[in-house]
Amino acid sequence: MKTTQSISALTFILLLIFSISSADDHEDFLECISEKFHNYSSISNLVYTPSNSSYSSVLLTPIWNLRFTSNSTPKPQVIITPDHESQIPPIILCAKENDMEVRIRSGGHDFEALSSVAKVSFLVIDLIKLTEITVDVKAKTAWAQAGATTGNLYYRIAEKSATLAFPSGIGITLGLGGHISGGGSGMLMRKYGLAADHVIDARIVDVNGRILDRKSMGEDLFWAIRGGGGASFGVILAWKLQLVDIPERVTVFNIPRTVEQNLTQLLHRWQYVAPRLDRDITLLINAVVMSSNQTAGRNVTLSASFFALFTGGADKLLALMQYRFPELGLAREDVTEMSWLQSALYFNGLPIESPEILLNRTSTGKSYMVRKTDCVQRPIPEKGFEGLARLYFEPEARMSTLSFVPYGGIMDEISESAIPFPQRAGNLFEVFYTGYWVEADAQNPVKYINWVNRAYGYMTPYASKSPRCAYLNYRDIGLGVNNVVGKTSYAQASIWGKKYFNKNFDRLVLVKTKVDPENFFRYEQSIPSLH
Repeated sequence: MKTTQSISALTFILLLIFSISSADDHEDFLECISEKFHNYSSISNLVYTPSNSSYSSVLLTPIWNLRFTSNSTPKPQVIITPDHESQIPPIILCAKENDMEVRIRSGGHDFEALSSVAKVSFLVIDLIKLTEITVDVKAKTAWAQAGATTGNLYYRIAEKSATLAFPSGIGITLGLGGHISGGGSGMLMRKYGLAADHVIDARIVDVNGRILDRKSMGEDLFWAIRGGGGASFGVILAWKLQLVDIPERVTVFNIPRTVEQNLTQLLHRWQYVAPRLDRDITLLINAVVMSSNQTAGRNVTLSASFFALFTGGADKLLALMQYRFPELGLAREDVTEMSWLQSALYFNGLPIESPEILLNRTSTGKSYMVRKTDCVQRPIPEKGFEGLARLYFEPEARMSTLSFVPYGGIMDEISESAIPFPQRAGNLFEVFYTGYWVEADAQNPVKYINWVNRAYGYMTPYASKSPRCAYLNYRDIGLGVNNVVGKTSYAQASIWGKKYFNKNFDRLVLVKTKVDPENFFRYEQSIPSLH
């Protein structure tokens, strides 16, 4: 007990010292920047400190999880929004020189806001202005800068070709720098794999301020940044992406089913069907708590949307579903044919006649929330789904969601070590538990966080084991964190690292030790160096 108290006291003292010295750090940093940029006026309008009137807007607008926008949340001493990649190397060198940690933000969707928040003196490099996308239809490739969003990418591809696509996230305001470096799953995952599976080149600023491409960074680092979290290794500038073929028309549906419509039986059946369907179809589930006057003894019900993308025609999809999943009761009026670009709008609840919405990076889904993830490798008994559904009738769950994403298809054929993302063959589906609350509860969210932890705990018997897996793009510091100050051991980092990366964690540590031995690029769940 005394040892724990001593460590806590030491950490507090060190953090206090850091807070006192942070003002000097950032003043010295700015002086360093002005020296390295001989024409400082060319970048001065891209530098924001707390004294700038627009500082709060620049900091807070991209943050998706409103938990991390309160006055008590630690703020960066400096935010820089470079508009050219050549401006980033001097920033890295000056940050190193002045012992400032760097947070790298491309979209702001990090669930734990690790791209915007730190407990020591730090700066944010916000890539929001690096949004250029060039599409080569003949080569079926695209170069996309890290600050561009998934929606930007989808729009620019469709602008050039109606028969090319990219397998990436459902959300349309995800920054490509972070999304792809964490894996990047979406509606085409079962047909083509993850976004990171389709990266064929990249540009990154390393710890020495060098701009490297695939050839100059080497295959080990190139492997690590495609699913291992790019911010552990440098600043991702751009990705070269291999595009995929898509028919001019795809088919979609989104139909609701409630507990009163045998939802738990449908969930139980879904897990046998969805991972084994033809790879041309991805059938997801998203369940929410809704008001109801049809449920005896309570005024809410659990309603699940079964929604799917099929890269074929409506008649073929209908026949397939009626044969493989007749229990769902899919009818002809439930399915609609549209372009792949329109489907990106459809799955976000947006009008499919307004593709220009995809160019707007402002997220409309901001909320106070917490999320945890699981992988399931063996079918869950029906009673397991019934018990999980009962949890969603508790008062703290009234704004919560429960999502299921199937694996299978080509995901079973890609090696678990092809990139750092390891959840391939042997995994049936992912589960996402998300708790939400309103601003009135923002100062006391503990009951909602505890509820998500209870749901996660309930699923322990049914989840993957040794390790219990998690998805990096749904960052969860509840799994474990590195030390705020000082070195983090391999054993300590393994607690959370093995959950994200399984056996690939060891190779990530070796790559980190080679390319960033002094662990400059660090945060609460960055890959540690062995030095």
